[in-house]
Amino acid sequence: MAARVAAIHPRCAIEGGRITIDGADFPIDEPTLPEVRIGDVRARVVFASPSRLCVIVPAGLESGRAAIRIAGVSGATPLVDIAVPFATGLHQVDNPVFDRDGDLYVTYSGSRGQQVPVSIFRVRPNGTRESFSSGIVNPTSMAIGPDDRLYVSSRFEGTVYRVAPNGSVESFATDLGVACGLAFTPDGALLVGDRSGTIFRVDRDGKTTTVATLPASVAAFHLAVGPDRALYVTGPTLSSYDALYRIDSGGTVTTRHTGFGRPQGLAFDARGTLFVVEALAGASGLYRIPSQGDPEMVLAGPGLVGVAFDTLGTLVVSSNDTAYRLTGGVAAA
Repeated sequence: MAARVAAIHPRCAIEGGRITIDGADFPIDEPTLPEVRIGDVRARVVFASPSRLCVIVPAGLESGRAAIRIAGVSGATPLVDIAVPFATGLHQVDNPVFDRDGDLYVTYSGSRGQQVPVSIFRVRPNGTRESFSSGIVNPTSMAIGPDDRLYVSSRFEGTVYRVAPNGSVESFATDLGVACGLAFTPDGALLVGDRSGTIFRVDRDGKTTTVATLPASVAAFHLAVGPDRALYVTGPTLSSYDALYRIDSGGTVTTRHTGFGRPQGLAFDARGTLFVVEALAGASGLYRIPSQGDPEMVLAGPGLVGVAFDTLGTLVVSSNDTAYRLTGGVAAA
């Protein structure tokens, strides 16, 4: 029987991501493993069986769909969507964030207490990166408020800052512990995750109350408010498995999923679907969280920490030092 390809998954990736190719009768009994190319670039095969090949996406590919070809295997050619670097030279520890004009904000957070020349950059839709703000030590998490202003937490100072259009900053809320994740509720209140274990609510007048308590995190808490008005939270711990939490408007905490090894950034797309970054080696990538069933990996990539969607469906995922853009989104992945 002739070798054939049945499916690939996931169907989106960045360089270094692990793609699985399912099929039948792959030629693995030869002196060398089958040659696999993504586009015109050879991919490293890291696992091979007659029915499955796993390959690492090589660097140097262009954005868009690339064909996967296996030497000696004919038939249909599967395609993978490649997200390529959009902004580099970063130190991102949570999600980047889009404003309503499609500009992307990214951080250079630095080591604890480090003063850096530029703490926040703005990346235009054409990829031009601009220095935006220099006034925040250890910028950690960001959110666009109902006033269309950028809000940024400092895990070093326990403060959330409001950033003016010219990049100048003013203190909005203080004494928030190791302030990390940010998200706004539909009524305009700001939710702040203190990675020591507290979720705070800051109202429009700056009054702070405690919403819920979670296990302390070894990295940033990550927050997103869903279309159901509930807050969704991830926070990596030293446990083998970490939870995706849901906190309703009354502060009741439930567990949405428990199978992640190191969940980090999370965001809802324009359709109201939740996506979560999993940073655990071997399973690293972006996962779609369905209303029923297990999470589905939709984009493979190593060392990811953040995710953001604009209103047009453009997807950005980020590692600590690079943001990658996929203009087609992952709806069809």
